[in-house]
Amino acid sequence: MNYGLWIMNRYNKKIVHWTALFVLLFSMSLQAQQDSAQNRSKPSFHFSGQLSGWGQYAPDIATPVWIGGRYIPQANFEIPLKDSKLIDFEASANLFGDIGINAFDDISAEGKIKPYRAWARYSSAKTEVRLGLQKINFGSAQMFRPLMWFDSMDPRDPLQLTDGVWGGLFRYYFQNNANIWLWGLYGNDNRKGWEIVPSSRSFPEIGGRAQIPIPKGEGALSYHFRKAGATGYGYDDNIAENRFGLDIRMDVTVGLWLETSWTRLNRNIGAFTNQQMLTIGTDYTFGIGNGLGVTFEQFFYSYSEKGIDANNLLSFSGLRLSYPLTMLDNLSAIVYYDWENLHFYNFLHWQRQWDNLSLYVIGYWNPESYAIPSQTTSNRFAGKGLQLMVVWNH
Repeated sequence: MNYGLWIMNRYNKKIVHWTALFVLLFSMSLQAQQDSAQNRSKPSFHFSGQLSGWGQYAPDIATPVWIGGRYIPQANFEIPLKDSKLIDFEASANLFGDIGINAFDDISAEGKIKPYRAWARYSSAKTEVRLGLQKINFGSAQMFRPLMWFDSMDPRDPLQLTDGVWGGLFRYYFQNNANIWLWGLYGNDNRKGWEIVPSSRSFPEIGGRAQIPIPKGEGALSYHFRKAGATGYGYDDNIAENRFGLDIRMDVTVGLWLETSWTRLNRNIGAFTNQQMLTIGTDYTFGIGNGLGVTFEQFFYSYSEKGIDANNLLSFSGLRLSYPLTMLDNLSAIVYYDWENLHFYNFLHWQRQWDNLSLYVIGYWNPESYAIPSQTTSNRFAGKGLQLMVVWNH
């Protein structure tokens, strides 16, 4: 296979995004250098990266052996301005490849090269404006996240990797710790978070969030509007979608949180016309040995044509335990229970840390039919298996 041609054909639609972004970076850089001439601080450049490699054995799936690697190079450039203001830039790429082995004569390979982050930001003590390919996430829940609108972070992933979205984000922070977010997204043709139908490429997405302090914690309201691109889903035109979110976090004797989301399409597409999600959670660190961290969440997910339908209701419980064995070693476990199908999902995770080098050993025992909402993009963790991962940060 001609991988050079494959890569060009796969990602040429991002050329416009990259060109526009770097023109913006260049113009902002020239202006910032003029503004910083009166400031003693000098512009700074930093290059870093994350190299990871892994091997996985999963005897219950069609391809039981996987070997892969990933490299994420990252460049950061900062231009300090007067009055504690700052302009900075970040650019990184995701270079990924893996090989699946079923037998010596049955090997499959996959490789990807794509932008990971590419943004420019202006910030001050109270204001932040960020443009480009970026991560946008918020909410209080940890394992089951109804407000996972723009990312796809998996709580079992030790690296917490997720694709970004193209757009702009504005944040303003008030003196009482309240803050507001405003965002606009454009050109994101892949499904994000809980989306059933991807967004229309010809119409921008807009939304916002208001977060305020409350006794013993904070609460927030979120809203997002988009048009879903219905091509391939039985409709010829775009479908307007409204999302509403509420999350509350309180720290009393234990940590307590509630997070909920309601998504409604203005056209009937069957059971997924309405989606309602609710997570209630708590966490606490017990004074046992070096400290046992315990997190519990109860998650409800309903989808229907008109409203909450008891026949289309999923319920999951999640329990996470974390215990530092030594200064270098940490042991954690995650257990999910599917109340609808009466299935357990079990993950055991050991981490060893040496300065910039990390070793992860992950064991799991799951149902062969994988049914965790929003975590069904790959069947590699179906059944039982073992994964070894080595990560180097520089």
